[in-house]
Order: sequence, then structure tokens, then C-alpha cells
Amino acid sequence: MREPGLSRQILWSMGAVGVGMALAVMMSLYAFYTLWIMFYPESGLAPPENLIPTWPEWVFMGLLVLAAMAVAVVAARRLSRRLLTPLNSVADSVRRVARGELHARAIAGDRSLGETAALVDDFNSMAERLERTAHELVTWNAAIAHELRTPVTILRGRLQGLAEGVFAPDEAQFRSLLGQVEGLSRLIDDLRTLSLADSGHLNMCLASAPIADEIRELAELMGPGLRQAGLALELRLDDVNVVCDITRVRQVLLALLDNARRYAAPGRVLVEARVLDGALHLAVEDDGPGLKDELAAHVFEAFQRGNDSRARASGGSGLGLAVVRAIAQAHGGGASYERGDGGGSVFRIVLR
Repeated sequence: MREPGLSRQILWSMGAVGVGMALAVMMSLYAFYTLWIMFYPESGLAPPENLIPTWPEWVFMGLLVLAAMAVAVVAARRLSRRLLTPLNSVADSVRRVARGELHARAIAGDRSLGETAALVDDFNSMAERLERTAHELVTWNAAIAHELRTPVTILRGRLQGLAEGVFAPDEAQFRSLLGQVEGLSRLIDDLRTLSLADSGHLNMCLASAPIADEIRELAELMGPGLRQAGLALELRLDDVNVVCDITRVRQVLLALLDNARRYAAPGRVLVEARVLDGALHLAVEDDGPGLKDELAAHVFEAFQRGNDSRARASGGSGLGLAVVRAIAQAHGGGASYERGDGGGSVFRIVLR
């Protein structure tokens, strides 16, 4: 059976090395013996009658060369097998991934060869990330289509009804249409923010701003809607200036308060703003009912909502908290969720 290219080269190279080493050893011994006789005749070694090897010596040297070649070939085959098994596995997996089989993984085999094992591990990590990205892309496309379908269907139905005279073109109809358009606009803005964050191009316009004044202004804006939902807003703020993108901070607080308005039970909503070790710590806490454990672990991922919130007419797009985390990370901080002492939800945001 003909060996593949790299294996054949290893066999030829190792065979040549074995033969060369055997010949070098024999020639070195032959030269050493000759020089010893020439320079140390008193050693008692008799000079040979003829320097040319005899036939038995030629046979012995030939057998020695063949033995060296056989050992070299056996060692070369073992080495080539250890090298080529992971390399061929990677090559085969690359071809399978190119055909769309994103679940293909390479096998390291003998991990004593650290470089080939590292190559296999790196390829498998890349393939896993590629498969995860492809899955997320499919999920995103389906979720975006789902989120766009409802407002677009409503807009089409209302506009068709207005065009055919089914609905009267009064202020209520136009406000309803405007509300749907604003919802679409928010969805598009959220998708753009997440896209910029994923690509690393979500830039922050940092400037010093009085954070307490900004939060109080936003609280006045959100107050009527929160009170209508049975929520009383409580503020605990540090009156200090903070270097941040204040527009994005307003977006974070607006998303958190809107989330509380939609899903929190009637009661208190506490907004805290503290500056610790040069970082702004924001927290929004409600009185319940909190999130289920399986949802809490993924609450900041896009389109993650509980079944009850999906069924509510007031349910959001599922992007608000993902945008919150993206903005926090763009500030060099992060976002986290925990259950409060009273059983409610506590969303904590750190901006550095």
C-alpha cells in the first residue's frame, strides 16, 4: 500500500537517516582502526593485509545497514501515524464543516504530541463557536420575524380598514397607528444597539453628568405610567457627577423601569444610584414576583422571556435587558440579576 505524501516523506527521511548513521558508524570505526595501527604500532594490533573489506565483512555491513533501515522505518511509521492521525482528522472535519456539517469534530488521538493536540483543540473550539453562532443566527432571525409580525400585521389591518372605510379616520386610530410605529422604531433601535455591541462598535460619548438630576427627571417622566400600574417609585441617589454616556444611562434606566411597569406586582420600585471606587452602581428593585430560576440565568440574553410575559398584551420585545447588558459592558461594567430579600427582582448595573 502506497503511503500518503507526508508519511512517505517521513519514511524516506528516517530511512535515509538510519542508513547514513549506520554507514557513518562503520566508516568511523574503519578509520579509527586504521589510524590506531598507523600511529600506535606498539599496541599490538596487526595491520590488515588488505584494506579492502572481505566478502564476509561486506555482508556484515550490508546486514547492519538493512537492520538500521528497518529500525528507522518502524520508528518512522509509528511517528507518522501519531502525527497524521490528528492532522487527517482535522482535514476531514474541515471538509465536513465546509459541506455544512457544523457538528463535525476532530479527534486528537495521542495527546503526547502537544502541538497536534493543541491544533485539534483549537479547531474544535472554532467549530463549536461556529455551530453556536449559526444556531443563534437562526434563532435571531426567527425571533425578529416573530417580533415584527405582530405590529406589521396590526398596521396593515388598520391601514387597510381606513382605506376601505371600515374605520373612521379619527384621532384614536391615528394614535393607535403611531403607537405601533413607535414600537417598531424601538425594536429597530434595540436591534441596532445589540448589533453594534456584538461587533464591538457600540461607542460611548463620555462626559461628566449629574446622575441624580438625570434620574429624577426620568422618574418624573415615568411616574404616571408606574402609578397607573400600581407602583410607587422610591429614589436613593448620590448627588455626584459621573463620567458616562448619559443618553445610554437614561436608556438603561428606562428599560429597567419599563420592565418593572410591565411585569412587577403592584408595590414599591426602588432605584438606587451609588458611586463606589469610582464606579457607578445602579439598582432597580421591585416587590415581586421575581423570575423563575431557569429564566434568571438567561435574563440578559436577547428574546428571553417567560411564558407568562409572552402571553400578556403588555409584553415587550425581549430585547430591553439585552440592551441594558450591552450598554453596561460598553462602559466597562456589567449587569446582574438577583432575588431581593422580599422576593422581588433586583437588577444591578455597574458602569466604570
